[in-house]
Amino acid sequence: MTPHTSPDSTTWFEDNRKNWDDRAAVHRASGYGIPELIEDSEAIPSTLAPDVDRLGDLRGAAVIHLQCHLGTDTVGLSRLGASRVVGVDLSGASIAHAREIAEACAADIEYVEANVYDARSAVEGSFDLVYTSIGVLCWLPDIDAWARVVASLVSPGGRFFIRDDHPMFMAVGEDVSDGLRIDQPYFQLVSPLTWEDEDSYIEAAAEAPKIVHTRNHQWNHSLGEIVTALVSAGLVIDVLEEVPYSAWAPWPELMVEDEGRGYRLRDRPERLPLQFVIEAHRPE
Repeated sequence: MTPHTSPDSTTWFEDNRKNWDDRAAVHRASGYGIPELIEDSEAIPSTLAPDVDRLGDLRGAAVIHLQCHLGTDTVGLSRLGASRVVGVDLSGASIAHAREIAEACAADIEYVEANVYDARSAVEGSFDLVYTSIGVLCWLPDIDAWARVVASLVSPGGRFFIRDDHPMFMAVGEDVSDGLRIDQPYFQLVSPLTWEDEDSYIEAAAEAPKIVHTRNHQWNHSLGEIVTALVSAGLVIDVLEEVPYSAWAPWPELMVEDEGRGYRLRDRPERLPLQFVIEAHRPE
C-alpha cells in the first residue's frame, strides 16, 4: 500500500464510500458467510457468535447496528430476538446488498444509508442496544464526535457494545520481516493515513469484481481516547477487555488460527493485544 495525505474531510468520506462500495461487491461475491446465514435460519455469524452471551436476551429490544456493512451481524442481532433492528452504513452498495441478504434470511431489518456521524438525524427513536463491530473506528477522524452520536442513540438504561481491533495492533507496521515494530500512529491525528490498496481483508473469489476505487483513509485512536470519549459523552463503562485474538491475520507468517477464537501470534501471543471489547450503559 502506498501512503498519501489529504486535507479535506469531505473528500476523505467520499473516497472511503467509493472504496467500500467496491469492497461490498467483492465481499458479497466471495461468500462472507452469507450462504450459511441464508441456508440455516438459526445460524449466527462467526463475527457475532463470541458475544452472544455478552449481549444476552434481546427479545423485544430495539437495536441499532452502526457501520453495518453487508448486515451479516445485523441479521444475527435480529435472530437474537430484537423487535426493532436498524443497520446504518456509509456505503450505498453495502446497504443494497444488506437489504437483499436480509430479505433472503426473512429478517425484518431497516437499513439506512448514512455517515455514522449523521446517524442521530437519519434514524428515529432511541435504542436499548447500540452495537458496532469489527474494524469500525479506524474509518472515523473524530472519536469524540462519534461517541456523542453513540450516546445520543442509547435509551436511558440502554447499552452500548463495541468489539474492535486494538489500537496497539493497528500501530504495528505491515513489514514484519524483522519482527513486530510500532510504525503507525497510536494516537488520533487530524490528517489520516491514506492508502492505495487493491485488496480487502478477505481473500477475493476468482470471479469477484476488482476494487477500482483504491484510495482510502484511516485513523487510529488510542484506548484512552476511546474510553474518555464515551465517558465524556455520558456513558458509564461496565467492561473493558483486551484480548490476544483478531478476526483477521495481517501477518500470516507470524499468526495461527486458534480454536475458532480468531487469529493470534504464533509465538508469545501475550505480547500484543489484538482486540478490545467495551460494554457501557446510559444511566436511567
